[in-house]
Amino acid sequence: MQVAFETLGCRLNEAESESWARRFRAQGAAVVPVAQADVVVLNTCAVTGEAMRKSRQIIRRLKRANPQARLVVSGCYATLHPAEVAKALGVDLVIPNQDKDRLVELTREILPERIPAPTAQDAAVFAASRQRAFIKVQDGCRHRCTFCIVTVARGRERSRPVADIVAELRQLCAAGIREAVLSGVHLGGYGSDLGIGLSDLVRAVLEETDLPRLRLGSLEPWELSEDFFALLEHPRLMPHLHLPLQSGSDPVLKRMARRCRRDDFHRLVDRARNHRPDLTVTTDIIVGFPGETERDFEQSLTLAEEIGFAHIHIFPYSPRQGTAAAGFPDQIPNQVKKARSRRLHQLAASLRRQVLTSHLGLIQPVLWERGRAEADRQLFTGYTPHYLRVQVKVPPDLDLTNSITPTRLTAVTEAGDQLVGALDAGH
Repeated sequence: MQVAFETLGCRLNEAESESWARRFRAQGAAVVPVAQADVVVLNTCAVTGEAMRKSRQIIRRLKRANPQARLVVSGCYATLHPAEVAKALGVDLVIPNQDKDRLVELTREILPERIPAPTAQDAAVFAASRQRAFIKVQDGCRHRCTFCIVTVARGRERSRPVADIVAELRQLCAAGIREAVLSGVHLGGYGSDLGIGLSDLVRAVLEETDLPRLRLGSLEPWELSEDFFALLEHPRLMPHLHLPLQSGSDPVLKRMARRCRRDDFHRLVDRARNHRPDLTVTTDIIVGFPGETERDFEQSLTLAEEIGFAHIHIFPYSPRQGTAAAGFPDQIPNQVKKARSRRLHQLAASLRRQVLTSHLGLIQPVLWERGRAEADRQLFTGYTPHYLRVQVKVPPDLDLTNSITPTRLTAVTEAGDQLVGALDAGH
């Protein structure tokens, strides 16, 4: 049996797709490109109207690319609009988020020839050239930001036991994975249903596994304890946090029902940098939320400069049916959203270049992901601990894939979005 995967959206979706792939392999299936597959599994997204449009577009593309394959669709778009996915788009099987843990089992049931029953084969085997694993540790969210449809699609908070996560990571380490990313809908709320916290999980992973590099997925900027910040001093916990700001204006944050105001966010970043001064911070900002004035938007620009974000994911606000904000007055015209987005993109690019420039001359351990032939050399790309992308040219017979090597950061690319490196002496 041959299975293909397509994934849209967040790191949690990536973690789920990787988990499905490992479980299919453990049952004797092979993960292949779409054109060769008997089954194609698509994990969809609904975080914005554009994400839903892309989900529909990809469903149609997958059906054209391999009309003979069974098409299985899950994720937030499929959960919110199951009838549309099943009937209008002709999908063979729609699996809502609440049944995601049974996706492999449910998929087997629709196949004319079922995959063999599970074996003892190591479920941690990854496709060649994978260096980073996304690990789902938590799902759901008990908070209700007024713009967010994901909490509707994902449901209540549910955390995986620490022992299960540690066991999975040990398997992945044995399979050669060098870096893992802990992911969840509300990662900072990990353990709320278990009587523990995120710091307990991170500490267990660092103490009970040999994983060389641990990263954290998107963290809402609240419910983070002082002992969590102290963990940032650990050398195997990477010095990068993604903290969604959404807006730098307190009136907008209040209408969003966010639990963190402007000064709170500042204090949180300061606390983190007290423990790890070289910490890089990335964020999400929504532009054009209902009622956002020019002054509100300027406050987002000012706070972004003060924090010095290494990267900003910019989302023009799009009303989502089923959320409170969709019915708010003072919806912002599209042309205003576009103009503000352009200004924020310009600032984000400038801040990105400043962060990259501040790392020039340093020697950093880079995890190399892939290489491609380029004239008489190979061009590899990878990431520093601070989640800054680096490229390096090496001889054609040198394979850096999945290695962590000391690399001197020598320049910023002309586009201003990556670093150029040179392997340190001895490599």
